[in-house]
Amino acid sequence: MSEDGIEQKYIKEAFDTNWVVPLGPNVDAFEKDLEDFVNLNDNATLSKRVVALSSGTAAVHLALIACGVGPDDEVIGQSFTFCASANPVVYLGAKPVFVDSEPETWNMDPELLEVAIKDRIAKTGRKPKAIVTVALYGMPYRIERIMEIARRYDIPVIEDAVEGFGSRYKGQMLGTFGDYGVLSFNGNKMITTSGGGALICPDEEAQQKVMWLATQARESYPYYQHEAIGYNYRMSNICAGIGRGQMTVANDHIAHHRHVQALYEELLADVKGIEVHKQPSLSTEGKGDFDSNYWLCTITLDPDMKVKGQEKAYQKVVQKAVGGAAGVIHAVSSAVTDCQPNDNVEAMRVCLDDAGIEARPTWKPMHCQPVYRTSVAYVNGVAEGIFKRGLCLPSGPCVTDDDVRYIVNTIKDSIL
Repeated sequence: MSEDGIEQKYIKEAFDTNWVVPLGPNVDAFEKDLEDFVNLNDNATLSKRVVALSSGTAAVHLALIACGVGPDDEVIGQSFTFCASANPVVYLGAKPVFVDSEPETWNMDPELLEVAIKDRIAKTGRKPKAIVTVALYGMPYRIERIMEIARRYDIPVIEDAVEGFGSRYKGQMLGTFGDYGVLSFNGNKMITTSGGGALICPDEEAQQKVMWLATQARESYPYYQHEAIGYNYRMSNICAGIGRGQMTVANDHIAHHRHVQALYEELLADVKGIEVHKQPSLSTEGKGDFDSNYWLCTITLDPDMKVKGQEKAYQKVVQKAVGGAAGVIHAVSSAVTDCQPNDNVEAMRVCLDDAGIEARPTWKPMHCQPVYRTSVAYVNGVAEGIFKRGLCLPSGPCVTDDDVRYIVNTIKDSIL
């Protein structure tokens, strides 16, 4: 049976049995599939538990609650990320503290993390309540060093592995090192349930608490009684049916992304001014520790490179969705801000768009976002530098070898 056929089978079962609600047999089975997937590691079998939720953002929110985050607490997070990693901190009345990246993985710099912890303790008299690290574009973070620092200061770690589904560090799945791990199954992720996410929990007790909070914190009385504030965060049985079908091809999707990455590396190797971002092959931790899923393949452009149409960069505002976004709702009068990708990056994006190729800038660091302009940040210039030079290229399951060659040829043709 094809992938689509399996998904349709589970969806039909949901309708036939009238389980068209945020729970049901598909949800239970999908959670079991996810547990089997994340717990199987090269060195040992883990016993993490999983709760399927309505989104990855919901998972971050519940993980923060499970770690005891509340009003006026500080939470250290990676600056180089999508806003969903940071916004739930504010939902809880807490304060995000952003830490910049290290240049090899583009993820949280562990040494700067410790600087931030020490400084927050010195300035506030309290240690941060949690640490949220992010697997940017699927790349593993230096999790051993981060966990070593976190344990020394007794601070819980939430792994935002929404872009790192199937990525490993030393053979162990991302999302299983920290106290909690966050997954996403949004439409553009490694596998999708159309929308949805999951929270990897350390044990059954934590799983049950998260599940309780995700179902409006209803008590087990024969009537509706609530003794705590809960949330409507459980995944629907229909979405979970899609997820069950997607799990049958998860490893194929990951293998395809890695193949596409290797092809980009090969075809762009001799293009002057273009560098393909790749995982470290040799580090202080040893050779082969990093095993990225390459959710998105990314390149950086030399600032001195000239691209066709560069003189017209940022003359037009975006009128449609960019990079799988839900759409542009707020209109702006100008495409220019005080922190944006270099003109040659925007020109390259436009050249690719004109050729029918969807590319996107890298995430704008949180410490550069207007909404977080008053937040504390510990920066070294790495994330902002990459944002100004970086571009994400297509890499999904439908991207063929011929597509990659067409994309690379378009990039070459766009360079002056």
